Amino acid sequence: MEEIERSAASVEEAIEAALAELGISEQEARIEIVQEPRGGLFGLGQQPAVVRVRAAPNKPVISGDALEEQAETAAAFVRELVERMGLDAEVEAQASGDVMYVDVWGADSDEDMGVLIGKRGHTLESIQELVRSSIHRQLGERCAVQVDVEDYRKRRRSRVAGMAREAGRKVRKTGRPEALEPMPAFERKVVHDAIAELGGLETASEGEGPSRHVVIRKAPR
Repeated sequence: MEEIERSAASVEEAIEAALAELGISEQEARIEIVQEPRGGLFGLGQQPAVVRVRAAPNKPVISGDALEEQAETAAAFVRELVERMGLDAEVEAQASGDVMYVDVWGADSDEDMGVLIGKRGHTLESIQELVRSSIHRQLGERCAVQVDVEDYRKRRRSRVAGMAREAGRKVRKTGRPEALEPMPAFERKVVHDAIAELGGLETASEGEGPSRHVVIRKAPR
């Protein structure tokens, strides 16, 4: 069974690159974090995230107890984070569909929550990466919990999936590639998964940093 290693600035981006190359969704993959990313002073001593991914159609689903433990650990981490930031917010873990979320809700100011989300969700993605590292360090497991602020991630997931399906249908009809708007890693993965469900198409992430986006093309026959 094919197995590949990929590196990137974050675990999420490394996973995205590997899944796109293998042409499978995260639910069909067995993922191992080989190395967590680490920043260095003035760029010295930096190390990228490295993941090892292979297709595993019969991958066992994480147990309910393990997921609950991850959710509690992630919620505790996020509570401490928002307290240190001086923000008044409620943090709770709850499932929505087949995803376990740690939800953050502002008690007073919407502006405070906007700080946690950031432009195009980039701050939220950074918080997710911190939670992912904390879960891996404390529990030795790959994080299966998503952090959300004021339902931003849930709304974006639905919107991005719809956008991807519409663009995919257009590519099928015209045969011409479609480049979507720049997105953070978690949204690009939503696109990859949505297009994989349509069949007959392929996706690739292109560009660097904040300009990174997904291009949808007809799959070669």
